[in-house]
Amino acid sequence: MEQRATTHHVNKLSFILLILSLAFPSSSFELRPSVADSTFLHRNDTAISDFRVLNRRALFQCPDLNPYLQINVTTQGDLSDEQFITVNVSGVLVPSDGDWVAMVSPSFSNVTTCLGSEAYYLQTGDTSILPLLCHYPVKAKYVTSDPSYLSCESQKCQKYGNNGDCEVRTCAGSLSFHVVNIRTNIDFVFFAGGFSTPCILTKTDVPLKFSNPNSPLHGHLSSIDSTATSMRLTWVSGDKEPQQVQYGDGKSQTSEVTTFSAADMCSEFRLGSVVVPSPAKDFGWHDPGYIHTAVMSGLQPSSTFNYKYGSDAVGWSAEIQFRTPPAGGSDELKFLVFGDMGKAPLDSSAEHYIQPGSISVIKGMTEEVENGNVDSIFHIGDISYATGFLVEWDYFLNLITPLASKVSYMTAIGNHERDYSDSGSWYTGPDSGGECGVPYETYFPMPTPAKDKPWYSIEQGSVHFTVISTEHDWTEKSEQYEWMKTEMASVDRSKTPWLVFTGHRPMYSSLGADDQFLETVEPLLLNNKVDLVLFGHVHNYERTCSIYKSECLAMPEKDKNGIDTYDNTNYTAPVQAIVGMAGFSLDKFPDDAPSWSLVRISEFGYVRAHATKDELKLEFVNSDTKNVDDSFIITKK
Repeated sequence: MEQRATTHHVNKLSFILLILSLAFPSSSFELRPSVADSTFLHRNDTAISDFRVLNRRALFQCPDLNPYLQINVTTQGDLSDEQFITVNVSGVLVPSDGDWVAMVSPSFSNVTTCLGSEAYYLQTGDTSILPLLCHYPVKAKYVTSDPSYLSCESQKCQKYGNNGDCEVRTCAGSLSFHVVNIRTNIDFVFFAGGFSTPCILTKTDVPLKFSNPNSPLHGHLSSIDSTATSMRLTWVSGDKEPQQVQYGDGKSQTSEVTTFSAADMCSEFRLGSVVVPSPAKDFGWHDPGYIHTAVMSGLQPSSTFNYKYGSDAVGWSAEIQFRTPPAGGSDELKFLVFGDMGKAPLDSSAEHYIQPGSISVIKGMTEEVENGNVDSIFHIGDISYATGFLVEWDYFLNLITPLASKVSYMTAIGNHERDYSDSGSWYTGPDSGGECGVPYETYFPMPTPAKDKPWYSIEQGSVHFTVISTEHDWTEKSEQYEWMKTEMASVDRSKTPWLVFTGHRPMYSSLGADDQFLETVEPLLLNNKVDLVLFGHVHNYERTCSIYKSECLAMPEKDKNGIDTYDNTNYTAPVQAIVGMAGFSLDKFPDDAPSWSLVRISEFGYVRAHATKDELKLEFVNSDTKNVDDSFIITKK
């Protein structure tokens, strides 16, 4: 959710464009049709940070003819699947706080100038003069990250005079970069001028390559049905040949292999008769390799098994222990739920899109999983925030591996996975950067009815989860609406007494929500006696009373431990909660909150839930302090 954060920038840019067009109506600066409108449509592709709009900056010619300048990488041989490497710049005559190093992949990317592509960048409202920096770096760091750089503590004499005195001294700096196996070669490029006025000084002589670009990586689990006797494993490799997952006592399954290309990405923004590529088709594209998936069958619910995946040809993963969730209808379930997590760099680099709370949230949840306190995980929208910069999916998958490789990792689609202009999404903003759900559905195959119909239900323990897509048509008589209506009406509450409804965009938020969504779907919740509704999209934590049509039909009472307890024995209405505080920069609450908003917390964290047949308890865990900042219970007697 970024609209509030970027509106100021969008309005300011639109105003500047308007003034310039009035002042110079016949000049070469005159905008092409629809560019001013496109600025608003593509607000999520610009106005975020200097680095995020880097590839739309004018690329200047560096005046530096320094013959001593070098950049090299300290590493032993080819790159492993994950490691930290040291990048050294040396021979610098005058260190500047505008000096920076970019990691670029693939190594043959054009990081010089991007001539003839002006229309591509006008899509985002950028009117920079040509030439432009053409390809988008994976990540970058200012050399001032080395605190000794500006003071030139690391010196070298490059030229001695006849009397033996040093006539030319140069400075050096070292930076650490976290690298994961993205299958393609990598260059490091040394720039001057900062992110706003970049120019290239030098680059590594020989690209770095990964020792095994075909390695099987990022294995993550998901449930395929409510029996918990089968689990789907999905992983990524540079090799298109089928591989295997070996599990249990000598069992194995061969993978099905798929991929996607830039041609699969959406690009429906038009300038006149020209279709302009989205970030996913153009400067944000990176080859995803091949996505493998295989179903491990013949398992037992609530049981522990080992597995490994790969092949003799490409190598094998380490052996991993995982736990199946409880079968639907059994007594107990422990799960984690959150939205809007994304990822952040482990090396303090600048990246296209950073969700600062994600590291502490991942760390906290990993400890929960390692302690055996988690049966499954639900990530309800805004998954990686790659938003058209495809290499960031690899970094996200690497980040969640300690969780998703060990328990069922279920997902719902969000605006940053699906939405794009004229793509069929219900909301027409550019939030997916042209991905249009293709990478998301490929990396996270859920038990959905069909492609681009990302809604499903699943039962685990005493809970029936109804997972919808707020990004697809949910209006009355739509396919998804009819599915929701039929699906929730069919739940056997003697088997799964708790009905939890979840998706990405909320019905209730102190910061506002879609009234049409509320008016259309909320009656289904009441009619089917939904107990709990969980949403993300807004980046904080908020809990309501038992609410319907913005009115509190019931209030919780404190139990003997002082915990808010909702008694659903005599059902009144659902409890709703926003759990979008798992990574993206937090949203502050307004000073005046509606009466139905009982708890409001703007801190990073996740929700820990424990369901039995009689009680559903949820706790908001602050990932920085590890404290439980809110807890509530729903009971049925």
